[in-house]
Amino acid sequence: MQSHVATLPKKNKTIVKAAVPQTPLETPWGAPLVWGDARNSAVRRAKFAQREIHTGLLALVVGKYAKFVRHFLSSAETYFLPGQTVTYYILTDNPRSLDPPIELGPDRQLKVIPVAELPGWERLAHRRMSLLADAIRNPIGSEVEYIFCADIDQEFVAPVGEEILGHLVATLHPELYGMPRNAFPYEVEEVSSAYVEEDEGDYYYTSELYGGLVSEMYKLARACSLLILQDQANGVMARGLEESYLNRYLINHRPTCVLSPEYSWWDSALAADVPVERLLEFPNGEELLDT
Repeated sequence: MQSHVATLPKKNKTIVKAAVPQTPLETPWGAPLVWGDARNSAVRRAKFAQREIHTGLLALVVGKYAKFVRHFLSSAETYFLPGQTVTYYILTDNPRSLDPPIELGPDRQLKVIPVAELPGWERLAHRRMSLLADAIRNPIGSEVEYIFCADIDQEFVAPVGEEILGHLVATLHPELYGMPRNAFPYEVEEVSSAYVEEDEGDYYYTSELYGGLVSEMYKLARACSLLILQDQANGVMARGLEESYLNRYLINHRPTCVLSPEYSWWDSALAADVPVERLLEFPNGEELLDT
């Protein structure tokens, strides 16, 4: 920890005081780096609160992950964009997992979009971006202004407000925030469409939460799905599955708003310390899946 020396002229004493670590509030390219309790976040909330905004929150719920859906939605009811109009989009191979329907508050609705069964992580990774692109094209694109994609095995535990809104929004990976560039698990195989060269990349983003305007999210999902299909045709899959393609896209198209690890955090010795944990990986999630 750095320190600075302050000398008091009227007394022959020198006080050594530890410097307060500075939390960056802006990316190197000038986009806001969002910490929920920072003053600039309050300003962003005030700006967006003056508008009527309709936002979508989308999650893919397949197989055993149906066990998380009710808790995810109930936590979102409490903390996700409180006071705003929100539509939850659940893409699922088991619509009956939402029976009976969860009780929602004013200006909240739930839409279930059936998808084919997608067992196994690799098969899910191959299809996730194309499913997102298809859902945005119809019906999401004509129904909401913003759409955020979140993993279902998470829970909102503190307010996530209008400070997250932006044209293209990405979230910093909690285990890699503050780490040197050479620690980022970018794709290193040149045969992959997700390949990242050594001099590329500013941050490593998580696929647990990302979003933006529906037009920008469609471009992202469409581009990533085409890269995945291209690699699949060549018998290649990036090391980080769809997260690798997401990071490749966000290097070429820098986010206009970057969320701090407050907005995607899990209990790990490597996870960055954050002032407030807002979106958490569901505790004991793996154990729940095994039951």
